[in-house]
Amino acid sequence: MKRVPATRILIVDDHPLTRDALAALVEQSGFEVAGQAADGEAAVKLAGELGPDLILLDLSLPGMNGLEALPRLREAAPAAEVVVLTASGTEENLLGAIRGGAAGYLLKSEPPERIVEFLRGVARGEAALSGAIARRLLETVRETGGRETGVPDSIAAELTAREVEILLLLDDRLETDEIAKRLFISEHTVRSHVKSVLRKLEVTSRRDAVEKLAAARSR
Repeated sequence: MKRVPATRILIVDDHPLTRDALAALVEQSGFEVAGQAADGEAAVKLAGELGPDLILLDLSLPGMNGLEALPRLREAAPAAEVVVLTASGTEENLLGAIRGGAAGYLLKSEPPERIVEFLRGVARGEAALSGAIARRLLETVRETGGRETGVPDSIAAELTAREVEILLLLDDRLETDEIAKRLFISEHTVRSHVKSVLRKLEVTSRRDAVEKLAAARSR
């Protein structure tokens, strides 16, 4: 039986003890630590050199902070998913991370086993949001979806912020590869999000989803 390669993780955090603890945790859970970085500049350099599958990113970094580093990490390692792991759950940081292309936003207060579960989910193409963060994001989408995105509340309330982005790009007639390039995520992740959008909107095709959006806008 062919052995499946371990997911390779780049850990970015300015605290050595935290980096070491995370490295031990993920290695014990079957992941491989591709490298570690203590600041944004070093992280971008290592991401380009190592080509990790997943980047675990703190936001509070010296010099270039995590939000500033995020799009550069996505550019340096376009095949990698970025998961923010931070102590900050502010709305500004949350939305900034999602807009920057993060596949997940986790709080450091999460139990270690939950962090591992979330990382495994991201490796399968799923999104990862701590419970409190998911609730806050849903409230934000419900409150601002119709006004800021052009997606009616009846649609926005059913979707995550990333799924709203996906739906809007489907409405622009973008294909999977084009959406992936636009959002700096993998095609696999795009397909996973599209599948989720179709399920939540109770439709069976991208065309049906776009037509449902158009119908909601006309009401």
